[in-house]
Amino acid sequence: MSDVASVGFIGLGSQGAPMARRIIEAGFPTTLWARRPETLEPFADTAASIAVSPAEVGAASDLACVCVLDDAGVEEVVSGPNGLLEGMRPGGVIAVHSTVHPETCARLAERAAERGVGLVDAPVSGGGPAAEVGSLLVMAAGEAGTVERCRPVFATYGDPIVHLGPVGAGQRAKLINNLLLAANLGVAESAFALARELGVDPAQLAVVLSRGSGSSFATGMLPRAGFVLAPMGGKAGPLLQKDARIVAELAEANGVKASSVFAAADAALESMGCAR
Repeated sequence: MSDVASVGFIGLGSQGAPMARRIIEAGFPTTLWARRPETLEPFADTAASIAVSPAEVGAASDLACVCVLDDAGVEEVVSGPNGLLEGMRPGGVIAVHSTVHPETCARLAERAAERGVGLVDAPVSGGGPAAEVGSLLVMAAGEAGTVERCRPVFATYGDPIVHLGPVGAGQRAKLINNLLLAANLGVAESAFALARELGVDPAQLAVVLSRGSGSSFATGMLPRAGFVLAPMGGKAGPLLQKDARIVAELAEANGVKASSVFAAADAALESMGCAR
């Protein structure tokens, strides 16, 4: 198979749902599956088909996209009972959009290959708003020809689409990105606290930083959280904690010494109540 004529999608959360809708609106015949029926309700007005299991999604799809929360969820929908691999035909492809351990993707790629199915890891960054307008960053990894087969589908919700190397490279890039985000948040919180101590209004400093050389994505986020990270601990904290732990594990396994990025990230995680 050289072209993707049909697409499956599993994982219709705040980011996955607009990704799936972009695929449908681009005209790809699309099959959806979800554990929670309520996540399928917004697609009642679309041409999407609804499957009763991931295996049925696999049977209906040349490319099956997975955007569930964690490693256990990815393994379950890909290789568990009634998983995608039970239904996919040889020549099909699975794209893992979730942010998970690189070894999870490598392991699943081996299982997929045994059935003649390709697998790419393609974590994304930008969230639901970026997905809605087609500007997600897609960090794709896998065999070059397989990634190119997926590109027309990825392009419905992603720009740019960056091919980073073999399976697992996309996850490593995404994990480093998230570690750096945590570090930037930790530094930004410290900077706004310093501003208060030096008699600078944090709200006014935020205006300065929005146009200054010290600006970052993190300095734009902090004002919305009251210039402290604690309010972000409930949602963002556990996800960033998970990613920081994986990067630390990868660094240790490869003999890489801890660097300042970990110290800054740890400060942020502690402020969120999610110490690594």
